[in-house]
Amino acid sequence: MALKQTLQSKYKLLSGHEIPILGYGVYMIPPSTTEKTTAEALKLGFRHVDSAIMYRNEKPCESMGYDSTKQAIESSLQQAAQQYFDLILIHAPYGGKTARLGSWRALVEAQKAGKARSIGVSNYGLHHLKELEEYIQGGGGGEISVGQYELHPWLDHSDITEWLQSRGIVVEAYSPLAHGTRFREPVLQTIGKKYNKSPAQVLIRWSLQMGFVPLPKSVTPQRIKENTEVFDFELSAEDMKQLDTGEYSPTDWDPTVDED
Repeated sequence: MALKQTLQSKYKLLSGHEIPILGYGVYMIPPSTTEKTTAEALKLGFRHVDSAIMYRNEKPCESMGYDSTKQAIESSLQQAAQQYFDLILIHAPYGGKTARLGSWRALVEAQKAGKARSIGVSNYGLHHLKELEEYIQGGGGGEISVGQYELHPWLDHSDITEWLQSRGIVVEAYSPLAHGTRFREPVLQTIGKKYNKSPAQVLIRWSLQMGFVPLPKSVTPQRIKENTEVFDFELSAEDMKQLDTGEYSPTDWDPTVDED
């Protein structure tokens, strides 16, 4: 991955729009804190903020299926006082095939109406992705611009990410720091000392070099700043190999394995 990348660098999406290669995640940040920390991130140069109804800093809502998704989009736009969102993702593949495809139809309609520039999915397993691809190719419309997953060296989703990337779909990585549970791993400590970087910075760099769009979360201004300081070094092929653990250890949930 070329070192000429910066916080302002972007990837081109299948929708024709662009997405910054590094984002700021607000997962489970209390609503009372979200505005302040997001303002800090924007001040530092972030132009990509990942939020969701299920993060509970937007009002929670069960929104799978055509009608529910359509209503959720309208509600979110009203709450955010926006005319459109740059990107809307289906949060998880729950509810069964009819609900999933209904939600997708609502996203496609929102995109055509100018309420969403790009659309995509989150936490979809390969079988869910193939189901959606078949629907799209059969005339369902739209394009999967982004696939979002928990991704870090201790959660191997290579089968899914390879499927997505082979189709030009941008992969976003939420919880790229594994909620800090792996910071004491010897491999991170060793690589961090080699580059004089923190474990968090090493993990963000790993994600960038995998071609992902990492969404690190922090409420601490200094750490938010540190999360942007990842463009002045590059992990070697040997470093990347050491971080290829092949381990499967989700820090939270993993809807990709849902068989419905």
